[in-house]
Amino acid sequence: MRHEKWLAQYRSRLQRAKTPRDGVLAVFGSYLDSAASAGGTGFRGCGLLNAAAELPDGDEGRALVRRHEEEVEHLPAGHLAELLPDRPDTARTTAEHLAFLLEGAVTRAGPEGDATRLRRARAMAARLLDQL
Repeated sequence: MRHEKWLAQYRSRLQRAKTPRDGVLAVFGSYLDSAASAGGTGFRGCGLLNAAAELPDGDEGRALVRRHEEEVEHLPAGHLAELLPDRPDTARTTAEHLAFLLEGAVTRAGPEGDATRLRRARAMAARLLDQL
């Protein structure tokens, strides 16, 4: 399943993370890994979101995609809580901002067919983290 493949990519990056900041950026890096694995076929964005767009309301597949998206949003939130233990509101808000940034980058990268938006989003996320 795509979700499990993505989680494996994330865990691989997380093993190399030395700080909570690195953990947050590992989420972005996992999407870059997905784009790189597309090879010559071109990156088409999040396969799960693409599939969900074709499913009718109420379909169980849409619920599965929603759970994936929630889990992806939860991952940086955990790292941010560790990074900002005395600022839980800032950690939660920043996690939501980063989720929107990532989701927008993945959505734009799909039709564009490459990882440029993902690389830019990761750089923006790094700058945001440096300002905390």
